[in-house]
Parts: sequence; C-alpha cells; structure tokens
Amino acid sequence: MSSKSFRNKNIQRPKKSGLARRSREKVHRKRLMDLGMSEEEVAQLDTKELRQLLRNPERTAKMIAKQSA
Repeated sequence: MSSKSFRNKNIQRPKKSGLARRSREKVHRKRLMDLGMSEEEVAQLDTKELRQLLRNPERTAKMIAKQSA
C-alpha cells in the first residue's frame, strides 16, 4: 500500500535550482537586448519587469523604438 506522500504529487515535485533560474534570467535579458533595449536599461530591471516586458514582445519592440526615436 502506498503512503500519503507518494500519492500527493506536490510534495514529490522537484524544486527549481538557482542555476536554472539565473540561466533563464540571462536568456530573458539577452532577448530584451535583441529587441533593441540598451544593456544599461536591461541591467536595472528586476525579474518581474523582465517577464512583463517579454509577455508581448511586439508591443515591447514598438515601445523601445518609440523611446529611441
């Protein structure tokens, strides 16, 4: 007979590692720079702002182009 801990998949789910998180953030920052944002501006953003900007990359690219014009 299985125990409660094996039936509850939330307990057995693996945790995200710090290395994977930093790697994802690095990829996100590179994507923003490819859209046209300067490296200094990207460095000042926190993780929530990065993810918010990358949810709709077309709108973000237009916004960046408008600021630089």
